[in-house]
Amino acid sequence: MDFGDIIWSQQEINRLSNEVSRLESEVDHWKQIAVSSKVQGTNDAEQSEICKLQNVVKELKQNLSQEIDEHQHELSVLQDAHRQKLVELSRRHREELREYEERIEELENRLQQDGVSTDAMDDSKITEQKRKAQSPDGGQVEELRVVKDLEDEIRKLNHQLSSAKAENKNLLKEQEFAKLEKIQIAQDYEKLKSDFDALQRSVAEQDALLEEQKQPQSKTSLPQDVVSLQQALLEAENEIARLSSLNQGLEKELTSAQHKHENILSSNTEDQNSEINQLRQDLERKEHELDESIAERETLIAELEELDKQNQEATQHMITLKEQLSKQHTETDSIIKQLKLDIDCERKKVSELETEKVKAIKELDSQKEKLSHCSYALNDLHITKQQLQDNIKDLQEQLRKAHECNSQSKKEIEELQQRLKEREEELCVSLSKLTEKSNEESNHTCQDLILKDREVEIAKLQNDVSENKRINEDLQKSLSNLRIENGKLMAAIEELKQELSDAISEKKKVHLEKDTLVEALKMEKRQLESELNETEKRLLEQARNYEKTIEDLSKARSMDTSALQLEHERLVKLHQEKDFKLAELKKTIEQMELDHQETKEMLTTSLGGQKQLTDLIKEKEVFIEKYKNQALQAKQELEEYMKVSKKQDVLKQNLEEKDRSLAVMKEENNHLKEEIERLKDQQSRSTPVVEPKTLDIIIELESEVTQLKVIKNNLEEEIKVHKKTIEDQNQATVKLQQSLQEQRKEIDESKLQCQQMNVTHERLFLEKDEEIKNLQKTIEQIKTQLHKERQIIQTDASDLFQETKVQTLNGENGNEKHDLSKAEIERLVKGIKEREMEIKLLNEKNVSLSQQIDQLSKDEVGKLTRIIQEKDLEIQALNARVSSASYRQDVLSLQQQLQAYVLEREQVLAVLSEKTRENSQLKTEYRNIMDMVAAKEAALVRLQEENRRLSNRSENSSQDMSRETIQNLSRIIREKDIEIDALSQKCQTLLTVLQTSSTGADNGAGGVNSNQFEELLQERDKLKQQVKKMEEWKQQVITTVQNMQHESAHLQEELHRLQAQISVESDSTSRLQVDYNGLIQSYEQNEKKLKSFSQELAQVQHSIGQLYSTKDLLLSKLDLVTPSVATAATVSQLSGVQCSPPEALSEESKLLQNELEQLKKKLQEKDSTIRILQENNQRLSDSVATASEIERKSQEGTESEMRQIKEKHDVLQKSLREKDILIKSKSDQLLSVSENLSNKENENELLKQAVTNLKERNLILEMDIRKLKEENEKIVARCREKETEFRALQETNMQFSMMLKEKEFESHSMKEKALAFEKLLKDKEQGKTGELNQLLNEVKSMQEKAVTFQQERDQVMVALKQKQMESSALQSEVQHLHEKEQRLNQELERLRNHLLEMEDSYTREALAAEDREVKLRKKVLILEEKLASSSTAVENASHQASLQVESLQEQLNLVSKQRDETMLQLTISQDQVKQYALSLANLQMVLEQFQQEEKAMYSAELERHQKQSAEWKKKAENLEEKVVSLQESLEEANAALDAASRLTEQLDIKEEQIEELKKEGEVRREMLEDMQNKLMNLMNSTEGKVDKLLMRNLFIGHFHTPKNKRLEVLRLMGSILGLKKEELDQLLSEEQRGVTRWVTGWLGGGAGSKSVPSTPLRPTHQNIFNSSFSELFVKFLETESSPSLPPPKLSVHHMKPLGAAGTGKTSSTPPNSQMQDSPVSGVGRRPDANPFLAPRSAAVPLITPASSSGHLLMKPISDALPTFTPLPVSPDASAGAVLKDLLKQ
Repeated sequence: MDFGDIIWSQQEINRLSNEVSRLESEVDHWKQIAVSSKVQGTNDAEQSEICKLQNVVKELKQNLSQEIDEHQHELSVLQDAHRQKLVELSRRHREELREYEERIEELENRLQQDGVSTDAMDDSKITEQKRKAQSPDGGQVEELRVVKDLEDEIRKLNHQLSSAKAENKNLLKEQEFAKLEKIQIAQDYEKLKSDFDALQRSVAEQDALLEEQKQPQSKTSLPQDVVSLQQALLEAENEIARLSSLNQGLEKELTSAQHKHENILSSNTEDQNSEINQLRQDLERKEHELDESIAERETLIAELEELDKQNQEATQHMITLKEQLSKQHTETDSIIKQLKLDIDCERKKVSELETEKVKAIKELDSQKEKLSHCSYALNDLHITKQQLQDNIKDLQEQLRKAHECNSQSKKEIEELQQRLKEREEELCVSLSKLTEKSNEESNHTCQDLILKDREVEIAKLQNDVSENKRINEDLQKSLSNLRIENGKLMAAIEELKQELSDAISEKKKVHLEKDTLVEALKMEKRQLESELNETEKRLLEQARNYEKTIEDLSKARSMDTSALQLEHERLVKLHQEKDFKLAELKKTIEQMELDHQETKEMLTTSLGGQKQLTDLIKEKEVFIEKYKNQALQAKQELEEYMKVSKKQDVLKQNLEEKDRSLAVMKEENNHLKEEIERLKDQQSRSTPVVEPKTLDIIIELESEVTQLKVIKNNLEEEIKVHKKTIEDQNQATVKLQQSLQEQRKEIDESKLQCQQMNVTHERLFLEKDEEIKNLQKTIEQIKTQLHKERQIIQTDASDLFQETKVQTLNGENGNEKHDLSKAEIERLVKGIKEREMEIKLLNEKNVSLSQQIDQLSKDEVGKLTRIIQEKDLEIQALNARVSSASYRQDVLSLQQQLQAYVLEREQVLAVLSEKTRENSQLKTEYRNIMDMVAAKEAALVRLQEENRRLSNRSENSSQDMSRETIQNLSRIIREKDIEIDALSQKCQTLLTVLQTSSTGADNGAGGVNSNQFEELLQERDKLKQQVKKMEEWKQQVITTVQNMQHESAHLQEELHRLQAQISVESDSTSRLQVDYNGLIQSYEQNEKKLKSFSQELAQVQHSIGQLYSTKDLLLSKLDLVTPSVATAATVSQLSGVQCSPPEALSEESKLLQNELEQLKKKLQEKDSTIRILQENNQRLSDSVATASEIERKSQEGTESEMRQIKEKHDVLQKSLREKDILIKSKSDQLLSVSENLSNKENENELLKQAVTNLKERNLILEMDIRKLKEENEKIVARCREKETEFRALQETNMQFSMMLKEKEFESHSMKEKALAFEKLLKDKEQGKTGELNQLLNEVKSMQEKAVTFQQERDQVMVALKQKQMESSALQSEVQHLHEKEQRLNQELERLRNHLLEMEDSYTREALAAEDREVKLRKKVLILEEKLASSSTAVENASHQASLQVESLQEQLNLVSKQRDETMLQLTISQDQVKQYALSLANLQMVLEQFQQEEKAMYSAELERHQKQSAEWKKKAENLEEKVVSLQESLEEANAALDAASRLTEQLDIKEEQIEELKKEGEVRREMLEDMQNKLMNLMNSTEGKVDKLLMRNLFIGHFHTPKNKRLEVLRLMGSILGLKKEELDQLLSEEQRGVTRWVTGWLGGGAGSKSVPSTPLRPTHQNIFNSSFSELFVKFLETESSPSLPPPKLSVHHMKPLGAAGTGKTSSTPPNSQMQDSPVSGVGRRPDANPFLAPRSAAVPLITPASSSGHLLMKPISDALPTFTPLPVSPDASAGAVLKDLLKQ
């Protein structure tokens, strides 16, 4: 309180006491009237008096209203007078300060002028003066007094010097502060420049967006903002230039002051001694210098004030810039809301498009798979075409070789013809006899052989068919299993979709509930506003009633003033009673504070419970992540998801229980508040005199009403913004519709292009079909030619066999015929040539079969090896036939060709195996790459989640974060998003490359181009490099996060240190304030009471402010879990110490915190929007993936059916072709089965790829589901936070409603009291004279009450005025938050006013002195006393002021730091807003491109699929017509499919066995090479030797043959022994003395045994087990029916090699042809096999017969070698005939 306020309050008290005395006199007067009326009056008089009283009451009311107006006028006048007084006092104080400063300067000049030499003089003078003082004269006494005065002046001057030094120090500090402010202004300027640049960027981006959206309104607004910002920048630059110039001036002045200060310090010691003599003369000069110094100081202070004003202007400019930025922020928020609504509309459209897309993708995938199958078929046809071309080339080469052989054979034939001409005549005779016999026998034997061969082939083919059926059944089973698994996967995907739809529905419900809550709150708000309006009306009415009563009282005042003293004493008593009541109220307030602390503790416990819940939720999220990581298979994942859903239900129940407990706690809080309010009511009822409380409540209600009005205005502004956003969204929807129409046009164009592509594809297919038909025709022609050649070969072979048989039989029977004809020789030559052709054909077939062996199973390998063995045996037999001496060279050449072919075949097989290995390696590498990519994507997703968490933490601790780290994080996140997009695009390109390589590969078995493999490898390397980059980024992010943590720790330590400093400074300020309060109490005692009142009011207001701050903090805690503890602590400390300035600072910090929280909320909202957009994109991609999978599965089913139909069609065509010849049809079936196997293998590979793709897709789906669940949990947590906020708002609304009800109740009670008074008045008017006395007594009591009310009203008015002043001060502080320097100046002025008040007393005393000239000494003494007191006061005041300035400057620094932090956060948030806008624009562009591409694809594929469906329907009708005719062949094909399905199951096992067999084959090849080397050595050793067995057989045969043919035998022997023809002719031409006689004589002449030599059958294990029972039985009968002569034992083991030179190279054939055993070889061998013409493989066993068990390929050759079979019993009967005869018997 100021001195003027105290004076005004005293005057008011005097006036009120006068009014009280007047009212008491009026009461006495009325009492006298009542007494006189009792004695005299009648009823008429009473009624007249009552009327008079009523008139008096009305007049009093009018007087009251007039007095209230007068009081208000007086108040305004007093305030003006007070202000004028303050101005005058400040002016006086400044003038006095100037005088002091001038005196100080004069003294300083004096000190500078005087030297050091005056010290001794001064000392001597002082001693002389002391001596004079000791002398008893009167003059000496006066001199002593003068000396004392001078010493006192010296001391005072020293004090003034010290004060001047202190002032210089303060000025230096102020210069430093000015420099700091200059630096801060420069920083602000730089920040403003950066903000301006950022705003220009955002303006450019917004202009681009606006040009896209074509919104002219926003176009006009943005340039205006830019212009305004530019103007603001120019103003800021001008201000900064002005401030810099002022700062330079100040620096100059401060430097001059520093120089002065140094000079003063140097001259202090010298000038003190020379002062004493000159002090009397120079006092007036010193006073003048003091005035000058004071003037300089005031100029400096004025300059400082100007600087403060400029600083305030700069801060105001900053505030305007902030407001502009906030406006732009709101505009961006509105744009974001528009975009959200656009996105919602687009989501709906996208969902509709997705349904269309799903259908279109299904048809697309079906067509794609059909195209892929067609391409596979084309590839197969190309392969078959290439194979046929290779076969044709081989056949041409073989024909060329055959022509060369023919030329050679022609030469040999010419030589043979020359030889045979000599023997033609002899042969003609023998031929005529032989032909008759041989024709009869050969017919029977040929028929038997043909029948046996055909039966064997039929059995083989039946076995093959049965095996193929098994394989097809296995394949069908595997396909059915795969379909079942696909169905399960589909069901799982559907369940996941249902869960997603349920989650979306729950989200919608939550949003609806929120909307309903918001609407309900709005309704409650409207009701509250209506109730507040009603209460305002009621309050106005009450105020009018009070004014009327005051007027009445004021009228009654002007009556008497006699009993004023008594009233004054009573007022003092009332004052003491009110002091007691105030003490009681303080106690109640303390109790209220305790209750409030308890409620705070309850709220903290509830918050702790919420934190525990969040911790539990985090733990549950960790468990869920573990389960998700473990879940790799689809079934396990589904089970785990069910568990997770159950756990989520449990969590929801827990959360609901916690919410209930919270609701219960809040209800208890409400009950406590109601009880507190009841206690207040009871107190108000018990103490009805305490009426100021009601006025306080009214003021609080008015403040709350203003707050609610502000909220209402904010809501109206939000509604306007929403309306704008709705309009913008409508415009965006119109644009989207236009873009949709454009996309539809593009889709139509793409449909036309697809139709053209389909037409071209159909043309290509027709051309390919024609080529395939031509190739099939050529193949059939070649087959028919081969068949004809086979028939010719068979006939010739039969002739040859007949001839050889005839020869042997005739030789054995003893028909001695020695001549052969030319025709027979020619036939033999022709047969040999045809056999060579057949050998070549069989070799080619071997090559083709060996290519298929790698793909076939073990059983098929066994069958093919059996066939190869039969062919090899036939080749060996032919070689043996041709192995006579004349044909050895031909056989050798043929064997060499065979070896070359075998080597070529092995090379081709090795190349094929290498290619397959390379393919498998590439596939595995590709899968590894895809797995790596998936893993990296998952790692990126985790990194994104970690970044989000870190960003959330950084937002919570945003005051401790720095700008650079946040920018780095955002940049890293952006780059990671770009890299993720690039990786996803590369994954898509890889998939497309794989699909195109699988569909469009035309070059052979691999199906993938080398260029594509190179591209894949390059992309893999690129991906590896990118993965390395990502890991480096991750490390950088981790390092940055660690740095952030370290920085946050350091900042927290600095915060704690600052808090400690603030506490110390607050303690010092509290001490200073205590001293200051003591000084004020020492001046005037009346101020204590008023100050106690003001302090109590301030405490009440402070408690209210603390309540509001706790409410805001609780709301902010609900929004943000981590509250800003440091700021709250500082605010509480400062507000507890100082009343007005620290409260302002705390309110400033609160406003800054609120702004920060709003910014954080906006950032979180934008984060949520971006996350929602990302989720939508992920959902779109997931839906596309699921739709493509479903369509692919359906298309696979349809394609498999189409494949089956095509295969049935092919099989039917083959069966139609194969009607003529059964053997040909069986071979064709074998080929078709092999082709089917290759197709099935291709299909299996496709299925495997599809399964891997499905697994990858499942993994992706799982990742997406995890993300969705995490996001759902976040959304649920946010919903709960919003619910808690809504509940808190509802509670506050309930509190307001309760307060309103209480006010209404109080107004009702007042009305009831008034009614009761009116009734009493009426009753008294109607009553009797006795009641008049009561009325008068009551009137007296009422007047007394009116007096008390008036007193209370005056006190309340005083308090109201004080409160109004304080509220105006508070409002000014709230409005001028950033004008802190002004407050400092105001405090300085207040201190000056106090100093002036202190000096007023001295000036009054000085005015009392009339004659200055006469009483100079008295004036000097007075001045000295004044100087001493004022210097001490100035020192104290300056010290206190400096301390206060330091504390306020520290507070300023803190506030400026907070402001800088908020500016940093603003810039960061603006950068984030820009980033979000950019990401939004990118997302919109991507969405539009995606929609356009999808629409184009859909439209094109829809039309194409419609046309193709029509074509397919036609084709299906045609195929159904064909299927009706081809049902028989369908059954066979189904059986083949079953066998193929079995084959697929056995393929894996067989591939492993084939690898083992290959290893064993390599071992066997090494052994074969060793054996070949041994054979070559044997051949070299046995070339010049003669076989004993052969010679023995020849010798025996010579004696067995008839005498006519013995010459032939001798010729044979000679040719074997190497004798020339001439020597033989000479020997044979001799007479009986020749060789023959000697031989025949030596052997004894006589006819040999005419029986045929037969060897017993030596069956081996393999022949026994592999031959059937009927074959064994026939063999048994043949052996039993053979003659009883013991045949010569010519076993395989005892035979030596025959024709070593000719057959040495046959062993070089692969082991597959030699080492294979077959039952057919034993059964189907001719019984008349000549032992002389045995093959090399029969003569020489390569491996000893070790074991009978093991694989067919691994068995020794000796078991499969030919054995000598006996002649059949009857030449007519075959094995089948014998069986038939037996069965008949």
